[in-house]
Amino acid sequence: MKPIVLCGPTASGKTELALELAHELKGIIISADSRQIYQHLTVGTAKPIGTWKNGRYWVEDVNYCLVDFLPVTQSFNAGNFCEQVRQLAQEFPHTPLIFAGGTGMYLHAYFVGMDQLPAGTPQTRATLEQLLAQQGKEGLHRALQAKDPISAAQIPMGNVQRTMRALELCWLTGQPASTLKSGKFFQLPDEKQSYWVYLDWEKEILRKRIAARTANMMEGMIAETRSLLNAGFPPTLPAFKSVGYPQILAMLDGHLSAPEAQERICTLTCQYAKRQRTWFNRYTNAHRLTFKKPADWDPPRLARNILSEYKK
Repeated sequence: MKPIVLCGPTASGKTELALELAHELKGIIISADSRQIYQHLTVGTAKPIGTWKNGRYWVEDVNYCLVDFLPVTQSFNAGNFCEQVRQLAQEFPHTPLIFAGGTGMYLHAYFVGMDQLPAGTPQTRATLEQLLAQQGKEGLHRALQAKDPISAAQIPMGNVQRTMRALELCWLTGQPASTLKSGKFFQLPDEKQSYWVYLDWEKEILRKRIAARTANMMEGMIAETRSLLNAGFPPTLPAFKSVGYPQILAMLDGHLSAPEAQERICTLTCQYAKRQRTWFNRYTNAHRLTFKKPADWDPPRLARNILSEYKK
């Protein structure tokens, strides 16, 4: 059977619904979350709580793949994700696969494809980080505008990672990043190869869900951050770039109070959710589930409805 892909903004319920589907289908879940991959960061990444057994991560008796496996010192990208998923697909050729996650680039790379572009180097990354530190996101975006006006027009100033990557490609290739693209970025997934479900919450309800989750996370995030720092890991860890951890680091350094850090994390998470909604709205062939009130959220019923539509 073709994979089911659950996508949507953070705090939309993808994990809970994926577990329902996995139980119904006796399938495995493949996480498409660029932060739940890290070991030692559980609460702040909303990683599903599970246990390792025989080299597998299990959540509610479901094999939950691509979470809790990467050292916090390492980086991971869409190419790594695709390679890992291909290995899992070969290992479980007859097992239903349920994808769940909000890292749209990972899902798009695997199901649609992405252009083969040169990898970044430590030198270019260091230069970009220095430019960001000195001139902020505005200066970073101006630098891209000077090198590649087309990419600059397509990438919002607030999307620092995309801005940095486009500028990096300009430096690495000597060409505007926009000239290196084949158009796959704008294509839709093939409905014959995968079945996509987009979880879309009314904006204010999603904001309340994010606020409640952030409040519940604070104590655990503080403990996780302190634990890594006490173990000798530096604040510059790739894993600490996840939303929330820079604010906890600032709080521990005395630059923010706990309430200020919590408010800032909530605001940044809502902004991230907005960017995710913009990304996933592109998939006009996805089965859309819209939730306008909390009572609309009923994972067992939703799972049955999804499978009913899926089998048509």
